[in-house]
Amino acid sequence: MGLTSRSLLYTVVFVALVCVGLTIWLWPRLAGRGTLPVLGRLGSILVTQLTIMSAVLLAVNSANSFYGTWGELIGKYDRSPGQVTQATEPGPNTGVDAAKGGLVRPAGSEGLEKAGLPKGPKDKVGAVESVRLVARRAGVVEPAIVYLPPQYFQKQYERQRFPVIVAVSGYPGGITNLTQYLQVPKTASTLISENRMQPTVIVMVRPTIAPPRDTECVDVPDGPQAETYFTKDLPEALKSAYRVGHEASAWGVMGYSSGGTCALELAMRSPGTYPVAGALSADYKVKNDLTTGKLFGSGPEAGKRQREHDLIWRLQNLPAPRVSVLVTSSEKGEKNYGETQKFLKAVKEPMTAAKIVLPAGSHNFTTWRREIAPTLEWMSKQMTFPQDTVDRSKPADGSQSGKAAEEERKRAEEKRKADEEKRKAEEERSSGAQEAPSDASGEPEASQGAEPEEDE
Repeated sequence: MGLTSRSLLYTVVFVALVCVGLTIWLWPRLAGRGTLPVLGRLGSILVTQLTIMSAVLLAVNSANSFYGTWGELIGKYDRSPGQVTQATEPGPNTGVDAAKGGLVRPAGSEGLEKAGLPKGPKDKVGAVESVRLVARRAGVVEPAIVYLPPQYFQKQYERQRFPVIVAVSGYPGGITNLTQYLQVPKTASTLISENRMQPTVIVMVRPTIAPPRDTECVDVPDGPQAETYFTKDLPEALKSAYRVGHEASAWGVMGYSSGGTCALELAMRSPGTYPVAGALSADYKVKNDLTTGKLFGSGPEAGKRQREHDLIWRLQNLPAPRVSVLVTSSEKGEKNYGETQKFLKAVKEPMTAAKIVLPAGSHNFTTWRREIAPTLEWMSKQMTFPQDTVDRSKPADGSQSGKAAEEERKRAEEKRKADEEKRKAEEERSSGAQEAPSDASGEPEASQGAEPEEDE
């Protein structure tokens, strides 16, 4: 029987009930004072407690899929990275600048030591910063950890804006889960150094803005405005302090567990903010539970709001957004496998989807670490870099080096234009030499058997 199978759970529950019944039935016979009666009482208590705890732990594991197989339970994991496959075909200087609006503020260094980056200068290994993001619309100040790639600090990139991935942790996990257990900065640093990922700023945040309540990235009526925070406040704050892309094509969002659900919800509901999403072990709809409370309010509008957060319903009843998403699951060990297949079948143009489906893997960091590298690599290919640049009408600074860099840029631009004009002239001469001779009427003479030219 599989570790998460209902037959195993029901069997252990039955054994636990039998042990409780036997203990009650045999207890009078074990009431003596000799060695054997004492050992009998201890044994019955131990067996009963063991079976009850086993039943409870199996029920918890079955509900959350922490371990999907007996091998995973004893530490035998497949640690090879997952493989991305296309599920649908596509259709036709820096640091925090607190002075710029004050929307990003430096915070303590807690958690930075767990980022896993190698030691060295910033322009060689990159950097991580602990900050607080001021959300003017949502009315909160939220913690975040920002990873800046080495190129962010290098001279040749000083005018370029970088793509951004917003990484959302699960609930109730904190931001440090992204640095310590999922190893996002370390993995991104390795991929960038191997040229498998373009230089990208990664902002790590939690999914709730009103802890301990799980806000699930939803704007709660008369409550926390989590969706507004992620789609408006967070991008505004980052653009005010970092050299990041100002167009949506440079932005993506990813997460694991409930953070993955947030990533899909944000992309499909706000494609103008996050047109790319990576979702590890996500659910495909948001529901009320004990940790969320009433996310959709009450009254006749509550049902409508909840339906709109059901992503499969959206695909079946609303126009598909122009976004690219990557979803992950496991054939054995993940509860969302069936819903993942249903979601992928519902995807339609102009939306595109890719997937990572492991043969086996549970709802835990060991599984997600197999998926994080291919997810980051896939997302990087969907986003634009360099997307735009800092204002070129003036030097980046008033120094001689800034002016020299501007002059060098101008010379390079002039050379590029000259080369382009030369190339066009050569093409015109070449095409003129190959023209067919004209007949007496002045019209070009068609070659026998020639195929008609197609319009471009």
